[in-house]
Amino acid sequence: MMTSAPSTRKRGRPTVAERAARCAEILDAAVRLFADEGFARVTFDRIASEARVTKRTIYSFFDGREEIFRAAVERLRSHTMAADVADAQELGDLCTRIVHVLHSDEAVKLHRMVISESGGFPELAEQFYADGPQAYIRALADALPPAHGEHAESLFALLLGEPHRQRLLGLREAPDLEQARVHAQTAMSMLGLEGCAPSERRASEV
Repeated sequence: MMTSAPSTRKRGRPTVAERAARCAEILDAAVRLFADEGFARVTFDRIASEARVTKRTIYSFFDGREEIFRAAVERLRSHTMAADVADAQELGDLCTRIVHVLHSDEAVKLHRMVISESGGFPELAEQFYADGPQAYIRALADALPPAHGEHAESLFALLLGEPHRQRLLGLREAPDLEQARVHAQTAMSMLGLEGCAPSERRASEV
């Protein structure tokens, strides 16, 4: 665990790329701390030390821990809904990406943290569900043909399934992209969605 003082950075206004990199470093540090120490115990001082930045730098991005947490969840969702995936015409592409991201170490750490903190911070659990699972279910509903839209919630559940439970318990390694693809294809086939054409709305947007 890092406890060293903030590193020396070059003076002057940071570029857009530098700010994005610094924000990512802060989120990485916060996720590690949330997972190791619990949401309630992590202060801005601890995040600043772990990320090797000043508290002022953190405040230039975030107003509080809840906002950092929400940004971490949003980062996962943005990775899933990357342009090359969001524009894909194959439902399998989106399903594969959901499996790959939500079974990742970062996602599993956040999920564990929310479960452990939900009693003391119910609003955190509500926020996590709204920004995470509900958003993924909506994305799947948009990707499915109109006749199959009601399967979105069931499909999302299958994209997690027992492998995700095993991930939460530390009994399974994160899948690589090919393993995620096999998992996604299996989930789709269980609902009769393999080879499913894109929804009319998505097809018209591509």
